[in-house]
Amino acid sequence: MKYPPEIRHVNVSRYVTPLREGGSLPAIVEADDDFLYVLKFRGAGQGPKALIAELIGGELARVLGFRVPEIVLGELNECFGRMEGDQEIQDLLRASEGLNLGLHYLSGAITFDSLVNTVDAKLASQVVWLDGLITNVDRTARNTNMLMWHKELWLIDHGASFYFHHSDQNPEEQAKRPFVQVKDHVLLPVASELEAVDEDFRAILKPEIISSIVSLIPEEWLTDRAFETAEEQRQIYQRFLETRLAHTHIFINEAQDARKALI
Repeated sequence: MKYPPEIRHVNVSRYVTPLREGGSLPAIVEADDDFLYVLKFRGAGQGPKALIAELIGGELARVLGFRVPEIVLGELNECFGRMEGDQEIQDLLRASEGLNLGLHYLSGAITFDSLVNTVDAKLASQVVWLDGLITNVDRTARNTNMLMWHKELWLIDHGASFYFHHSDQNPEEQAKRPFVQVKDHVLLPVASELEAVDEDFRAILKPEIISSIVSLIPEEWLTDRAFETAEEQRQIYQRFLETRLAHTHIFINEAQDARKALI
């Protein structure tokens, strides 16, 4: 895979329908390339940081070989929401003028259900490892954030990752912490090959790969006033990931202990 990846820019041309699963009100929209996207809005509750997590998490998953819908940057102009009748949606659109994040809409995909769909131990271990790396708390039986499309597993919605960036805690210290929420991971009971996956994935995620992904974050999303420059904020994610990759045994051991408690 060629890196750095190229993230396309599209102009959002039509609001199709809201997706009300959760509080951030993502929506299906049409863009000027005639494709449909699930658009995540910068004006939603978690703000641009959720979009940053979505971008980094999705592109890390892609470089590791997972199937992830194409990520695009979707431009909303100031006139877009004026004809929207729903006041809540109109307010969201107005607060989201500028760059937002879209995921290519997989028409006909169905939500992964662990009672119906199965994955093998290696794939389950790969997903659990990724979520341990990025501290993704949102891959549970209640909300799997995985889709089955053409009989293949696709990963979506990584906006609840990197939750350290919503607090004032030191990110490098947080990178060395176990991921206790892994006990609720929908694929944990099947994830019996974490150590083998760890060796393979750490060999892929070299510093230059991480740097190329972090460099994709649009400057206008880097609005945290705790940092003097956008680049200083961008480097927080680089250091977090590099530190966490140097201490993967911490979240692997946590996952293995949680798995033993389940089985």
